[in-house]
Amino acid sequence: MLQRLECTINGEKIEYDVDPSMRLVDFLRAKLYLTGTKIGCKRGECGACTVIMDHTAVNSCLVPVMRAHGMEIETIEGLEKGGHLSILQEEFVNKGAIQCGFCTPGMIMSAKALLDRNPDPTSREVQEALGGNICRCTGYVKIEEAVLAAAERMRKEA
Repeated sequence: MLQRLECTINGEKIEYDVDPSMRLVDFLRAKLYLTGTKIGCKRGECGACTVIMDHTAVNSCLVPVMRAHGMEIETIEGLEKGGHLSILQEEFVNKGAIQCGFCTPGMIMSAKALLDRNPDPTSREVQEALGGNICRCTGYVKIEEAVLAAAERMRKEA
């Protein structure tokens, strides 16, 4: 039996009849075609599926879709505005923090959740915020540098 899901995704209100047993990651990818949210481990261990739900980074593979009812969801697709990458996305490029790119959307969303609540994080706070995101290509140094550079740029532009 389908249930009515109403929520806001990347600033757009949506209404959709969904199977309540569906996971949020599957809904985003299969129904809304927001494929930037990746499916990795399917167990909440890799962070590839990280989205922001009501200002908190969550592993969307662990979230039943109906838990998103009434919530605000942000995905990687929502960061780009008017054909321009966000500062955070730009700094991932500028600092060479992208290797194969599979983990990048989840990393960026975890970093965005951190910067939304703490615009001036320490290296340790960045490391903690990204602790649930696994990257198999890098040593995380460039990723941390990108987040700190983005934080600095965002503070200067504020």
